[in-house]
Amino acid sequence: MKKALVIMATTLFVLSFLGADAHADRKHHWKIGHVRPKGTAIDQDTRKLVDKITKDTRGRITFEVYPANKLGDYSVVQEKCSFGEVEMFIGPFGTTVDKKMALPFTPYLVTNWAEARKAFAPDSRMIKSMEAILEKHNIKILGGWPVYFGGIVLTREPPNPGDPDVHKGMIIRTPPIRAFELTARSMGYTPYPITWAYARTGLKTGMVEGMIGGGAEGYAGLKGLAKVYVDARDHFEYWFVYMNLDLWKGLSDNEKMILRNAVREMERRRWDTAEAEEQASIRRLRDQGTTIVTLSAGEFDKTVEKVRRHVWPEMRKDIGDVFDQVVSGIRK
Repeated sequence: MKKALVIMATTLFVLSFLGADAHADRKHHWKIGHVRPKGTAIDQDTRKLVDKITKDTRGRITFEVYPANKLGDYSVVQEKCSFGEVEMFIGPFGTTVDKKMALPFTPYLVTNWAEARKAFAPDSRMIKSMEAILEKHNIKILGGWPVYFGGIVLTREPPNPGDPDVHKGMIIRTPPIRAFELTARSMGYTPYPITWAYARTGLKTGMVEGMIGGGAEGYAGLKGLAKVYVDARDHFEYWFVYMNLDLWKGLSDNEKMILRNAVREMERRRWDTAEAEEQASIRRLRDQGTTIVTLSAGEFDKTVEKVRRHVWPEMRKDIGDVFDQVVSGIRK
């Protein structure tokens, strides 16, 4: 009897071990994309990420990296990932399919890097809420990549750039996301929603005289067009690392652990360098001849108060109770 129990226990142990990595022989070759050109910080980190995953899975998961929106605009790739046409992506979410995805773009949700770390921590209300929202669209969030605080780039200096009550008489591009349209209008600009892919053409032709929705790092590529940069710090840019949920569910526990750990490691490294890189990007703009407009403390506080007063109630209507839950969690 004792011998039979030993044999049974041994058999169960072996079966459980095999079951823990039941897909060990399955090979995956995935597409992963991001929004910046080859050689940029996110491109370098993406390649480190996929190299680590490939190494740790002993070649069971390999990748083809597509930089610079080669898979399509981020809102398009988001849908492709949902359907399984693209396996992984690093970037923001569009709001065409679900207005609740605007939550991370809430203007002046955070105003400094300490608040940003708290708001976008892996166990924060923000991340948990976004995970729940995206799961309904067959997307699994693995982590993120903090980028910068955003600002406004312009082809000429506006009147009283630090006073949101002064109408600027300028049409500026906004992402096709309502939060940015409302923010631009609250600051005295006329919003014109178009995707990033058409924004440069809009600046060149004079269709728009500026842009909001990006930061100094992205605007540095607009050399010759970026005459003025208003360091409004209107939103915190955080790019999510995500993948197709059905694909995630089909992975072994070991593969899931490897992906989670690799993404979290990348995110920790980025938090350690992001603020310094943000300042380096602003200096790069200045070196290229762009005039940097920094708001005084009074101007910043006035802008924050007005934007929150005008924009937050509208976002609350679109997002629901989770909006207040996220805000209250940050303000504790």
